[in-house]
Amino acid sequence: MIDLNTYRIEVGLRRDQFDAAGDAIRKNIVEDLHIAVDDARLIRVYTLLTSLRCDDADMLRTHLFADPVIDVSTLDQPLASDFSWVIEIGFKPGVTDNVGKTSREAMIDIFGERADGSTVFTAKQYVLRGRLERAQVERIAGGLLANGLIEQWRIADADEFRRSGGISLPLPLAGTPQPVHVKAFDLAVSDQELIRISREGILSLSLDEMRVIRNYFRSENAIRDRSRYGLSNQPTDVELECIAQTWSEHCKHKIFNAFIDYEDEQGRRQINGLFKTYIRRSTDEISKRVPWLVSVFHDNAGVIRFNDRWNLVMKVETHNSPSALDPYGGAVTGIVGVNRDPFGTGKGCRLIFNVDTFCFAPPDYDKPLPPRLLHPKRIFKGVHRGVRDGANQSGIPDVNGSILFDDRYAGKPLVFCGTGGLMPKEILGEPAHEKTALPGDLIVMTGGRIGKDGIHGATFSSEELHSESPTSAVQIGDAITQKKMTDFLLEARDLGLYRAITDNGAGGLSSSVGEMARFSNGCRIELEKAPLKYKGLQPWEILLSEAQERMTLAVDPEKIDRFLELARRRDVEATVLGTFADSGKFEVLYESKVVAHLDMDFLHEGVPRMNLQARWKAPKHEEPDLPEPQDYNRLLEQMLARLNVCSKESFVRQYDHEVQGLSALKPFIGSSNDGPGDAAVLKPLYDSYEGVVVASGICPRYSDLDTYHMTACAIDEAVRNAISVGGRLGYLAGLDNFCWPDPVQSEKTPDGYYKLAQLVRSNMALYDYCTAYDVPCISGKDSMKNDYMIGDIKISVPPTLLFSVLGRIEDVRKVVSMDVKRPSHLVYVVGVTKNELGGSEYFAHHGFIGNSVPRVNSQLARQIYSRVSDAIDRRLIASCHDCSDGGLGVALAESAFAGGFGITADLSAVPQPEPLRADYLLFSESQSRFVITVPPRKAKEFEQMMDGVPFARAGKVTRSPLLVLKNGRQKILSADIFQLKRAWQQPLNW
Repeated sequence: MIDLNTYRIEVGLRRDQFDAAGDAIRKNIVEDLHIAVDDARLIRVYTLLTSLRCDDADMLRTHLFADPVIDVSTLDQPLASDFSWVIEIGFKPGVTDNVGKTSREAMIDIFGERADGSTVFTAKQYVLRGRLERAQVERIAGGLLANGLIEQWRIADADEFRRSGGISLPLPLAGTPQPVHVKAFDLAVSDQELIRISREGILSLSLDEMRVIRNYFRSENAIRDRSRYGLSNQPTDVELECIAQTWSEHCKHKIFNAFIDYEDEQGRRQINGLFKTYIRRSTDEISKRVPWLVSVFHDNAGVIRFNDRWNLVMKVETHNSPSALDPYGGAVTGIVGVNRDPFGTGKGCRLIFNVDTFCFAPPDYDKPLPPRLLHPKRIFKGVHRGVRDGANQSGIPDVNGSILFDDRYAGKPLVFCGTGGLMPKEILGEPAHEKTALPGDLIVMTGGRIGKDGIHGATFSSEELHSESPTSAVQIGDAITQKKMTDFLLEARDLGLYRAITDNGAGGLSSSVGEMARFSNGCRIELEKAPLKYKGLQPWEILLSEAQERMTLAVDPEKIDRFLELARRRDVEATVLGTFADSGKFEVLYESKVVAHLDMDFLHEGVPRMNLQARWKAPKHEEPDLPEPQDYNRLLEQMLARLNVCSKESFVRQYDHEVQGLSALKPFIGSSNDGPGDAAVLKPLYDSYEGVVVASGICPRYSDLDTYHMTACAIDEAVRNAISVGGRLGYLAGLDNFCWPDPVQSEKTPDGYYKLAQLVRSNMALYDYCTAYDVPCISGKDSMKNDYMIGDIKISVPPTLLFSVLGRIEDVRKVVSMDVKRPSHLVYVVGVTKNELGGSEYFAHHGFIGNSVPRVNSQLARQIYSRVSDAIDRRLIASCHDCSDGGLGVALAESAFAGGFGITADLSAVPQPEPLRADYLLFSESQSRFVITVPPRKAKEFEQMMDGVPFARAGKVTRSPLLVLKNGRQKILSADIFQLKRAWQQPLNW
């Protein structure tokens, strides 16, 4: 055995260099923890465990780890000086250390085989100066800088630091590996014991499901079949864990497939599955009217036709539970994980955009935090940083999304991440969206290695966050490794070196191989061949680990040598783990011993369907009786400064929007490139002006009134955003992502009948409005247990639907942005404004919910959208902005200050079925409305085109930088647009 040397390299900025990272930490300590700190600096620590000599390590210090121009560094000497306290933070054993992994690869590039056995562990030292007590420093470490689930830390004051010659963490080496042991479970026990087995094993299986599993293993066929392999009628831990993840709510969508007895004021009805009855049925009906659906619902992502040569692929996922425990790692995994969904669709595609929508409790949340909850501001920053790093390092532009706030997201944040890709219509003469695995094909895993991280991810995300939620479910993605893997696999795809591909997502190999084995009707996996990050994993852990950056492929044995050789040349690990078969069995071996032997039919179809009850009764809230405002200038500033209205630019700018150079309409636009765009438009092909439009809608506040109308509004908003830039009905596909509190009636969910009724009504609306707009759903996801529950404290998210749209635009040169363009242009309001302020930002500003939820008239909306699309196509429109959060007042202000010109308008001209007060006109959130500007020379043609739908010429664009609003003869507002813009930009400008 080779003796290894340990070297510690510390790197920090020279004193004459501004330490931006350290100063940001200082500001966070002061602003978030209200602890005074005079100065903070950051030192990067690299601990090398290697056979290299000391002079080799010193060369690495100067040439690899430190920049000689701006850095200072030391080898085996502390670098910190002139400080009050030092905090050192590093990973716990088994946690993925991406920087350490990359550092090791760089050492091997430099020294070759001499560095082969090396390991690098990274840490950070925070060097603080100020009058701080030890308790304050501990609070800074544990409450702001480190996450105790995945990190360890030590602190020292200046005297302790000097006496000890510096501080350092123990190396995060894994302990002594436990001997491999395959455990069998005796299920011939009481119901209470079955429930205990499920709960303590984090299986998330119901009593009925545990009974079904017990009966399967007791059946004569199973006993006879298993005895040939030395297996008893007791399931192994490999089998039980595999069934649990396959049957999880996350994977099987049991609530969406349940029989539901629904009752409302119109009577009772039986629903044979929400997905089948509303989502699939709507798409099936629409597919008869649109010719461009290619592949929906049965693969990792939806596929639609873009043109005669190319298809578009898209998927949106959620990563809520892991992000609640470790915001950064959970969000990185969320974005790189959803990257793999479209990539693993068909034979694979080139990824061209990311989208993300986040729902948090407000960053100034000041209520007591229950156990295990991080402060919402810390979750916000961690999630944002995770998605930013994952997206930017993957070379995929982040083009669209939103950030919402509500106190009820304190229990679980919602982290929606989506990815779209471009797929050739054909590859080597075969349809690119089709794939298969034939008996005899080899099971090949590529990419990252398997670790203990991500175990129980599928079952963990299928339950509420509670005191025993597993830390092993936390994963940290490595975007660089994934980028190398996807580049290699695209090359292998175009060479025809594999037959099928899918991602190692929820459930790891058990899911990816188990799903692909349905093509051939069986498989045989040899787990001991799987490459591991470290020794000591049990067989069930190897099978279920969701450690990131991995794909599973079916490779023809005649092509395996070429495949593995290409992988070697591209420095991507690829390993043959077994074969696909036609045995009808999911078979797993470890060191030649069978540890799982399950019928494919039972594994995938054996889960019993749930029978649920739903009861709807419309809620009633206090209707506000608000006095008419006296100062509209101040009121509009306050509305623009609301967290759900204000600018998110300071965070969104940190994403890379321009990598790949595809953007035709950017997230921020206008005279200063800081106006809020309504949708993203990409030009994905160099030889064509055809474009891709991506938009979304989300409005969970309306769920407090009626989830039917909440869903209608979310769909309408997504469609409206796409229409406002140049999209067109008949060319838009939808993606539905439901995030719900637990809707199953139980002791811990006494209002389950009502919450399930909310889910039913949401699905009813999805069917009604998707069919009304001819927007077929091509993919989706549901997350049904978004609750926090410890002791008697329960926090449930509001029922939330994110509806995304993806579509084709014929010519990106015709797209329109939301900023006003020139003085003298005429301002039009298209659509009807009603007394619909229930759930609005205006009522929320005054502390009310109200009752008059916005209702979408789909027939009228469709006429409006058709006219607006035609007007954009004929280039009659200079700017178009939809009215959404904050209503018409916010839309007028945003259009004005984005363009840098003023607007003068008369609210009394706005189409309204009954006269409304000025504040209700300004802040009603009635749907299907636009603020549009038109050059005077095109006004007549525009008005002729709008004939038959409600619209009005309400004003004009002015050179004077003022938003001037009248209501008839009365002037109610005259505000400087730049002051309005400052109010809009200030709240989240951290």
